[in-house]
Amino acid sequence: MVKMGPSSSSKSQAPENYQVLLGNTQLYHQTQHTQKMSVHHIITHPDFEKLHPFGSDIAMLQLHLPVNFTSYVVPVCLPSQDMQLPSNVSCWITGWGMLTEDLQLSPPFYLQEGKVGLIENTLCNTLNGQRAGKGETYAVHEEMLCGGDFSTGKSICKGDSGGPLVCYLPSAWVLVGLASWGLDCWHPAYPSIFTRVTYFANWIDEVMRLTPLPDPALAPHARSPPKPLRAAGLPGPCAALVLPQTWLLLPLTLRAPWQTL
Repeated sequence: MVKMGPSSSSKSQAPENYQVLLGNTQLYHQTQHTQKMSVHHIITHPDFEKLHPFGSDIAMLQLHLPVNFTSYVVPVCLPSQDMQLPSNVSCWITGWGMLTEDLQLSPPFYLQEGKVGLIENTLCNTLNGQRAGKGETYAVHEEMLCGGDFSTGKSICKGDSGGPLVCYLPSAWVLVGLASWGLDCWHPAYPSIFTRVTYFANWIDEVMRLTPLPDPALAPHARSPPKPLRAAGLPGPCAALVLPQTWLLLPLTLRAPWQTL
């Protein structure tokens, strides 16, 4: 699991103010498997919130050094632009956010997870519209994805922004969404809203192709770049040789805090 935290202002867009911790399952506890990475470049989507609240809520982080994949730090597959999700697909959310609107996660701050289903956007807008008010409706648009579990109340909550929505497709885990916003997380919870990764597949590919690679020698506490290795726990299409990567995805909620209406 990725934990990203600024060393100063939470609204800063300066890469030097952030560090990325890989391989943590407890929020404040690092182990021998933790990788602490410095950020070289933050690329925000140019259309963020230009058309509607939380629109194009996505950014890419380029790290100074490649990630060394291990059995504790494993990549997830990126979807293609035309990937279709079956209605019964198994999807999971993870994060260290609030357990409910007024209950914080307590020590030792273990990573929380929950199984959720995908909800069609039209139905999601109907459900959210029952609660929308204060002069503005926070609608679910085509670049967004809706998910939740009405029986268990599983949903993202304050502090979960940026977390992954991963779904198990035949033989591979795929990053389908990025936790973006929601109305509230009381039980029964309102649906959670995610950035739809497939919608931005071309933009992600373009950023990776056109952005120059950083010079590893200029990285803080530079180490030797890791050798390519087979990533543990990735069956099927993603089990091929995985080259060390320097890119991470997250929503732009670095600047846009959780919204409770």
